[in-house]
Amino acid sequence: MHFTLMLFEGTEDFAARKDPEKQQEYLAGWSHYVHALRDSGVVVTGFGLHAPETAATLQRNDGTIFVQDGPFTETKEQLGGLFVIDVPDLDTALEWAARAPVNAVEVRQNLPAM
Repeated sequence: MHFTLMLFEGTEDFAARKDPEKQQEYLAGWSHYVHALRDSGVVVTGFGLHAPETAATLQRNDGTIFVQDGPFTETKEQLGGLFVIDVPDLDTALEWAARAPVNAVEVRQNLPAM
């Protein structure tokens, strides 16, 4: 079964990606997690995302399309990246989510490919 792990990061995490004093520590946590996922053979695909301020959000309201710079809602944590993993069940997906170096991971089973 394929599950998507949606990894949420706070503003301080996004800032650490570019801060020369914090970047090495930030990347070390991710490096360990990514290597563990890949070495286990469960990764289907995965990638990080640019910071939320680079986003554009499209909304449709009564047939009218609105585009907003940045994320749709202001929250403490934003989607920072995701992995699609192939594991036998939700419990195993949750075990992988618990190992991520972030405070929030949304786990959802993927719909079958069409």
